[in-house]
Amino acid sequence: MSQAQASSRLRLARAVARVVMATAMVGIGIQHFRNPGPFIRIVPAWLPAPGLLVALSGVAEIALGLALLAPSGKVRRWAGYGLVALLVAVFPANVNMAIHQIQLTEGGTLPVWAMWARLPLQALFIALSLWATKPEPAPSAEASS
Repeated sequence: MSQAQASSRLRLARAVARVVMATAMVGIGIQHFRNPGPFIRIVPAWLPAPGLLVALSGVAEIALGLALLAPSGKVRRWAGYGLVALLVAVFPANVNMAIHQIQLTEGGTLPVWAMWARLPLQALFIALSLWATKPEPAPSAEASS
């Protein structure tokens, strides 16, 4: 496979990852408004105004998800950084859920192991956010490599 073909495949993989992430982020962000209860339920007690925090994180998820689809690579890159910040910011809620075994729904049956398994997935999502929004090399740099 030529360098140009490999570069083209890499660009395509990143574009697909951005679309998948954007769809997930916007969908989850909308859920923060359609059904805020599960999100409010997992906000740690030491944080103020859980409803407001859930709404703010919902707005951030929608905005950052849409920004992943921007034609500008610079906007997409900043969206990636924003997603990293958001994932770090909501991590305490995921830890709270696992430690206190909080079900997302009344009478829910999510296994405790799944609550704990969500935690390392945050690192995967952070890495994916950075990888999918990484700037592509300039065409002249590709040709000279």
